[in-house]
Amino acid sequence: MEKRRSSVLKFIKQLGRKVFTTREIAALSGKSLSVVTQALNNLEKESVLVKVYRGLWYEKGDKYVSPYNIIPFLLPRHRAYVSFVSALHLYGIVEQIPQVITLASLVHTKVISTKIGVFSFHRIAPSFFDGFCWSKGKGEFLIAEPEKALIDSLYLSCRKKKQFGYFPELHFSEQFHLKNAKGWIRKITNLRIRSCVQKKFEKIVEGYRIR
Repeated sequence: MEKRRSSVLKFIKQLGRKVFTTREIAALSGKSLSVVTQALNNLEKESVLVKVYRGLWYEKGDKYVSPYNIIPFLLPRHRAYVSFVSALHLYGIVEQIPQVITLASLVHTKVISTKIGVFSFHRIAPSFFDGFCWSKGKGEFLIAEPEKALIDSLYLSCRKKKQFGYFPELHFSEQFHLKNAKGWIRKITNLRIRSCVQKKFEKIVEGYRIR
């Protein structure tokens, strides 16, 4: 048992990552998923590891694990990027800290609850799944550009997610570009939604005098 424990820990160290999956350790060790799962469960009982979500772990200790660290592992077969209110908060445009991390994806809308955070995935059209890049501030994850995060919010509010259409207060900095936001509105293929987003965005521009 002790030999298996030290073997699993060795492979975890080899990955050199805060977060890892059962499948990764099984692939590195050459052991079956059931054997590795049992070893990882034993390490959790010994308070060495924490099971964040199904098949997803991190090593306990002084390493800080942000909820953003686990985003790339939540939908392993699909891409998703932080957007809407969560992205606006990370850019400082919205002050209030969202209780749920909001993401855009191509999968059906769903909520995933883990030990270190709750994640809400919202489906957007494939033609509008763009305008994001890698962020390394709180762990590597995909995040919408500031302008796209706002337009994504208005886009969903014009479909059925009305909670994304109202913001108590917004703080725009020089990194927010009006031209880019208008460009994203033009890329909305649904004419009804595009018109709705345009009207809502114009009200924001008028109210906050964005240039």
